[in-house]
Parts: sequence; structure tokens; C-alpha cells
Amino acid sequence: MPRKVIKKCSNEYEEEYWPKGMSIVGLDEAGRGPLAGPLTVAAVIFPIGYQNEEIYDSKGLSEKKRDALYEIIIRDALWYKIMQVSVEDIDRYDIYHADQRAMTLLASEAKADVVITDAMPIEIEGKIVFHPTKADQKSIAVAAASILAKVSRDRIMKEYDMEYPEYLFAQNKGYPTKAHMQALEEYGITPIHRKSFAPVRNAYRRIKLF
Repeated sequence: MPRKVIKKCSNEYEEEYWPKGMSIVGLDEAGRGPLAGPLTVAAVIFPIGYQNEEIYDSKGLSEKKRDALYEIIIRDALWYKIMQVSVEDIDRYDIYHADQRAMTLLASEAKADVVITDAMPIEIEGKIVFHPTKADQKSIAVAAASILAKVSRDRIMKEYDMEYPEYLFAQNKGYPTKAHMQALEEYGITPIHRKSFAPVRNAYRRIKLF
């Protein structure tokens, strides 16, 4: 039987800056694409030299693995923070700028020399900032942030599933699946739906016509 290949972060930024004694904060988000629920943004700082080959892009991990790593990350991090961006702020600023604002706030709060985001350009005075694509595969700090954001948001959507069971949020996490779209047609929108997103906006307009 062929040996399973375990994907690992390249940690190219850690390898460059940790030897210089410079700390790194990694940031990532979960929930930019769903029609409902908050946007979750997380930030993580690990001790210089920290290693854990299991920490990787949350999208490449099983739910069970993410849940296990979530506990390890919050135990081992020097500092971490998870922020929930409300539906109201998503609709007020749009999803891109709501994400950017949250990352800027977290990065400003983090006591780190280097800031790495997953493809989100931000400016933080006095800090070195990078925003490469697929940063959650290039930095253990960003990968860890992706896991905290994903697990935290999934848990919130499971709670919303109990409040709005018709929408199957525990399964679809607010993404526009066929079942979710059918529920929008049949039951309309909920307070946690993002009215600035076209499918929700269209459903809201249809309701207003009657």
C-alpha cells in the first residue's frame, strides 16, 4: 500500500524571520462565500521556532483533524484572537472590506514584527507585511489562523442550525447549496442572511413584492 503523503507548510517566512529573532502573526478568515452567518477572522502568533507538521491549510484537513488541532493551537500559541464580523458589518462595508478591516484591527493589536495574511493586502505602520496567495500553505501561523477561523465559524453555524433547521446550516455552513437555495425560496431570509449578497437580495425583493 502506498504511503500517505502528508502536506506540510513550507514556512518560508518563518525560516526567514525567526532566525533574526522576529515574531510573526498569521491571519486568515473563514466564511467569505456563504450567504449567511458571520465572517470569522483569526490571528495567531507562535513562539519562535515552533513546529507542528500537522498544522496546514484548514481546507486540506478533515473536520476531526481541525477540531483536534484547534485545541493544540490555542494551547501552544503565544497569542491568538478570533473575531466574528457581523452580518450587519458585512452588508455595511461589503465582504472584502469587512474582511480587510477585521484583519487590520487584529494585526494592529498583535505584538509581532511581521504580519502575514492570506492574500489580503493591509497596511500596518511599523510592521513588515506580506499577503501572498495560499499563505495558509506557506506559513504555520497563517495555517493555524485558518484552522481557528474555520472551526470557530463551523461551530457557530451548527448553533444556528438549531435555530433555523429548515436551512440545514450544520451541513452547508451557509454556502449556497441546492437545499439552502430551496429553503430561501420556500421560507425567505433569516436575520443571519447577508442582504448584500445577490441571491439573498433577490429573495428579499421577492418577499417585499407580496
